[in-house]
Parts: sequence; C-alpha cells; structure tokens
Amino acid sequence: MNQEHTVEVICAVSSVAAWNELLQDTAALLENPGAHHKALLKGAYALYQARIVDRDGLGDLLKQADGALAYAVEALLGQLGE
Repeated sequence: MNQEHTVEVICAVSSVAAWNELLQDTAALLENPGAHHKALLKGAYALYQARIVDRDGLGDLLKQADGALAYAVEALLGQLGE
C-alpha cells in the first residue's frame, strides 16, 4: 500500500467517523432536529461526492439520518404529551 492510498483510507475513516459522531449527538439532535438532519444529509452527500462511500453506503447514511429525525420528532412529541 503506497503512502497516498494510506492517507486516503485514514481520511475516509475519519470522515465517516465524524459523520457517525454527528449522528450520535443526541443533545444537538433534540435541540434542533431539522438543522441536525440537514447537516447529516449534507455530510452524507459530501462523503458520496468524495467517493468515500458508494451508492449503497449513501443510502445507508440517508436512512440513518431519517431514522434520527424520526426519533427526535417522537421524543419531542413524547415530551409535549407529558
């Protein structure tokens, strides 16, 4: 493995890891679900455009982003009902 390829792999893992950290940030998600969802979508498309994830990977990231938004909406509706 050449040095350039090693750098690409490290950057890819770091970017996907950063996206996953954003996904796991429940406090930010619940504070502003719409903006958080938008950031997740932009990040997912950026990873796809940079060819860090393929089409299937993009689909998985988008599903996770939508799931996070659904979770936030349900959690906030639950708080209103209490």
